Amino acid sequence: MLKSPPLLDKKVLVPRGKGQAASFSRLVAKYGGIPVEIPLIAFRPIQKNQRLSECLEKLGTYDWIIFTSNVTVETFFSFLGVVGPDFPKIGVIGKKTAKVLNERGFPVDFVPSAYVAEVFVEEFLPIVSPGSRVLIPKGNLAREYIADSLTEAGAIVDEVVIYETYMPEESRAKLVGMLGGGELDILTFTSPSTVDHFMEVVSANGLETRLEPCIIGCIGPITENRLREYGLPVHAAPVEYTVEEMIKSTIAYLEKG
Repeated sequence: MLKSPPLLDKKVLVPRGKGQAASFSRLVAKYGGIPVEIPLIAFRPIQKNQRLSECLEKLGTYDWIIFTSNVTVETFFSFLGVVGPDFPKIGVIGKKTAKVLNERGFPVDFVPSAYVAEVFVEEFLPIVSPGSRVLIPKGNLAREYIADSLTEAGAIVDEVVIYETYMPEESRAKLVGMLGGGELDILTFTSPSTVDHFMEVVSANGLETRLEPCIIGCIGPITENRLREYGLPVHAAPVEYTVEEMIKSTIAYLEKG
């Protein structure tokens, strides 16, 4: 007798937008689940300002540039014109971010062993000399942990906001409808912002009790902590901070019963 797929007929919240949801949804479907795409987070580039223009103009003076996500890479290069030969060395958080850069023809000089800011800093500090100039493009809600840690170690760090994070309005109504109807079995979260946006809708519509039967998975300790701050249980939190490992961790929880 054939074994049923581990996520058979379970409706899984995919919290990413159209541009990022496809691979996530394919993974859910691969294991028999039904992906429900409700973007809890979206990104829009800022209006180019003097601060950003200055950082781009002096790009060649930096020793390192640090990219923390695919979105940061795509947005940064949308502002950049012709890339000169003196592009800084590149550090990233995450192998997918490294892959995006490699596909653009840029070698990546540093990837940490775990894809969180704390591990990045711990492993990056030994290769950065005091006085090294570092550029960190980021979103408006990004943590300042990397910049603060590198500055404390003697690096000269410029942070520049290049995009804004928000929740699409159309997602609110869809989320209320799906949660209110008890139509989501598994909730997944990929960042603290996805948790905040989700809980904003839940609280505004009195849907807290609808979360009780749901299985909750997340990526990374910061996201896990944010869920727990809201009093939510976390059933799946993998050691490797990727969507694939989160799905596998969720399956492992289900199989334990």
